[in-house]
Amino acid sequence: MATFLYKLGRLAFRRRRYVALLWVVALAGAIFASSAAPSPPEDSFSMPGTESQKAFDRLEKNFPDASADGASARVVIRAPKGEKLTEGQPKSEVDRLVDSIGKGPQVSSVDDPYAAKSISKDGTTAYTSVTYKVPATELTDEARDALTKSTDTTRDAGFTVETGGDAVMAEQEMGGSAELIGIAISAVVLIITFGSMVAAGMPLLTAIIGVGIGISGIAALGSVLDLSATTSTLAMMIGLAVGIDYALFIVSRYRAEIAEGREPEEAAGRATGTAGSAVVFAGLTVVVALSGLSIVNIPILTKMGLAAAATVVIAVLIALTMIPALLGFAGRKVLRRKDRKKSASELLDPNAKPKLGTRWARFVLRHPLSVLLVAVLGLGAVAVPAASLELGLPDEGTSAPDTTQRKAYDMLSESFGAGFNGPLMVTVSKDSDVAGAAKTVGDSLAKVDGVAAVTPAQANKAGDTAILNVIPKTGPSDHETEELVKSIRSTADGIGADTGSEILVTGQTAMTIDFSQTLDDALLPYLGLVVGLAFLLLMLVFRSVLVPLKAALGFLLSVAAALGAVVAVFQWGWLADIVGVDQPGPIMSMMPIFMIGVVFGLAMDYEVFLVTRMREAYVHGARPGESVVTGFTHGGRVVAAAAIIMISVFSGFIMENDDMIKMMGFGLAIAVLFDAFVVRMAIVPAVLALLGKSAWWLPRWLDKALPNVDVEGEKLHKNLGDTGTPDAETDRELAPVGR
Repeated sequence: MATFLYKLGRLAFRRRRYVALLWVVALAGAIFASSAAPSPPEDSFSMPGTESQKAFDRLEKNFPDASADGASARVVIRAPKGEKLTEGQPKSEVDRLVDSIGKGPQVSSVDDPYAAKSISKDGTTAYTSVTYKVPATELTDEARDALTKSTDTTRDAGFTVETGGDAVMAEQEMGGSAELIGIAISAVVLIITFGSMVAAGMPLLTAIIGVGIGISGIAALGSVLDLSATTSTLAMMIGLAVGIDYALFIVSRYRAEIAEGREPEEAAGRATGTAGSAVVFAGLTVVVALSGLSIVNIPILTKMGLAAAATVVIAVLIALTMIPALLGFAGRKVLRRKDRKKSASELLDPNAKPKLGTRWARFVLRHPLSVLLVAVLGLGAVAVPAASLELGLPDEGTSAPDTTQRKAYDMLSESFGAGFNGPLMVTVSKDSDVAGAAKTVGDSLAKVDGVAAVTPAQANKAGDTAILNVIPKTGPSDHETEELVKSIRSTADGIGADTGSEILVTGQTAMTIDFSQTLDDALLPYLGLVVGLAFLLLMLVFRSVLVPLKAALGFLLSVAAALGAVVAVFQWGWLADIVGVDQPGPIMSMMPIFMIGVVFGLAMDYEVFLVTRMREAYVHGARPGESVVTGFTHGGRVVAAAAIIMISVFSGFIMENDDMIKMMGFGLAIAVLFDAFVVRMAIVPAVLALLGKSAWWLPRWLDKALPNVDVEGEKLHKNLGDTGTPDAETDRELAPVGR
């Protein structure tokens, strides 16, 4: 592979104008295609195989009047102090509000609080449920404005009115100054790392082009492949991350080759042949992690994972072709201005002060056991809170206190009970007399522990399906509510047998519980898949058993520590004021699996970047300790820069108002921090120092069975006639390297 990529890099260098033009045309074509394509479909969330999804599908088919997939709003009204909503002018105002909301665009139905008996016992508070004909993503601005206008009129009359539900536009400000700060920090880090504006600009330029092609391609194919607009979210995040990483590594290797006296074209070829091989396998590990999201069996996650994987493939191709082309335009301008006219002997001054990475590697080699123990025990201590991880989805009870959604949530909890914020929808299906069966079901469910109330059943026109709402005593995110759903489902089996009906539980709360359970069940299989396949890939790369094993174990340790930090802050409330957490609660269900996918890809990038250079030095004659120092001398600075960039970008999301976004930003930032600076920079060299030449051990039978992909460029260097002296061949007798 290294020889092929060497030739590709030289070709791209010589034909740089054509290569650059090709990628610019590809970007322009993707943008044109996306602008000409039909609008992407709206988000469609489904969980095949779950009870809540089965009930939801049945409602859509047999109970179309219920608008099962329609947006909903919950309007909570409280009378002025000293008055009640059940009499006089306050009652008239509530009637006027209900009538006004019902006349709004796209409204399907509005409950009358008096008929629905949704008035508090003291008569001061009432709520009405509004159902729309279309999902929340299809609501027009006119529909939202009409709801706001109706509530504002009542509020101006002296009443307290707050609204919740998915029909209410979330008050988020994505893409603000926080992200700009992260991007600005990234640019500064690149300039400091390279000391050259030209070299710093290449990773940003190629990453933007790659992400632009990927996102535009997703938009262009959206209507054909049913890819919604949010499918591109993960693709953008990962595309930028790996695009910068891959370009960083190749540009850094090119600078090293120039410093050794190579001509620019030769340096570009060698950089692509060696660093490019690492990029290919690093990209493969990311693709494995993202494609593995398919096993979760949630279509939207599958599409997001595959779309992001496609963007990673584009990032790899750009790194292997456009970076050498840009190097052809830049030449020696990628060096610091003061170094551009220096000779190789001056650039490689043996009397120069060792780099920080070199000094750190030598320190670890002198104290490997101490460094290993401190790093492992430190991460282990941080990981302890992960043992009490509770998964869920954020609800309006975790919104910022000053939002109307949170105020409506609190008003309902105070006046009616926490369970009114998350009612369960129970469907009863029977060929005939469904109303009688539904009444029996309602009477039985009312006796279940944890049930506050059961509303009267409503049957459809065909008389084969009925709906009734069960109000829990506890809130939608409480563990007791999850246990109640399980209890109702187990009770429903017996009741269904007695009444000859099929009983299913759905609703937003039940779907949230099923969603969390689905992700929880898929977590270990997903982890096993990505770690297992990556282990095989890394075995091909490093021709070793222990190095891939160490990489996988280190990744698990960093993820456990990151989850521990997330639990401590967002679930326990530690440092909540500093991070800006308004309401500690369960960890978002998608957090662990997303963290595994994203961080695994970046962690394996750092592993490949660092250890491939160590492997290369070892293959070409360096002793085990010397190879560790070589890897840090050439790769430590690049990995540190890439990690700081990613931490900066992810940390920007911590400043957002939405707790879910805040949690994702914090979790990813802290995970990259732990993995890059503790696992890869401390545990990896410490373990390699302790293992010595055994780190590169591979059974001879396995060495013969595995294909030799020549990632470290052994064959390439032999073909170029500059193979290092095989002094330590006897020291490496336990580690055949593909002879």
